[in-house]
Amino acid sequence: MNIMDAELKNSILKTGTTILGIVCKDGVVMAADRQVTAGNIVMSKTERKVFLVNDYLLIGGTGIVADIRRVPKFLAAELKLKELRSKTRPSVRQAASLLAAMSYNGIRQPSMIPQQAGFLLGGFNEDGTVELYSIEPAGGVILVENYDANFGSGMPYVLGLLERQYKKDLTIKEGIELAKEAIKSSTQRDLGSGFGIDIFTITKEGIKKVVEQEIVPEYKDQ
Repeated sequence: MNIMDAELKNSILKTGTTILGIVCKDGVVMAADRQVTAGNIVMSKTERKVFLVNDYLLIGGTGIVADIRRVPKFLAAELKLKELRSKTRPSVRQAASLLAAMSYNGIRQPSMIPQQAGFLLGGFNEDGTVELYSIEPAGGVILVENYDANFGSGMPYVLGLLERQYKKDLTIKEGIELAKEAIKSSTQRDLGSGFGIDIFTITKEGIKKVVEQEIVPEYKDQ
């Protein structure tokens, strides 16, 4: 690595994050914390990391804040164009493939700062089926059959808990509680995660925000 590459690498603001998706028997639960960091500095305590793409798709991102905010808007526009051309609504799988292609191109096109973000994409199809996909920063796409936290800094803590507590055929209600505990675990141990919890559900009935909590420091006399 030359000096210019090293300086550029060190100048990029990287974010610490916990994003999470859990597949349940009646839908998908997606969750995230709210902290944004740049190195060892907390830049924001109120950042939302899960976004509605449209009325049937939800996306959560980890990585560079600008990319996490930009990609859902571009994805929504591309999916709308695809729908207008084909006269049919793109499936969740097609949306995930399009997002993977965007990620792939984002790191391979000549650029001073390539795209650096990983995503979880969940949604419901017209036939009522619900799917969750993980799109890693290099553009690989995986159908999630149980749970995933992509490459957020809180991933080791989340996956460690879910490895022991996840069970097949969870209900949405159970998935919400499990997601809450997983995010709490990461915010307790991961320096890049904290300050809040947002949890969404995706079912054939639609997308709902079911948990919105703030985590605040508490000081006690001893």
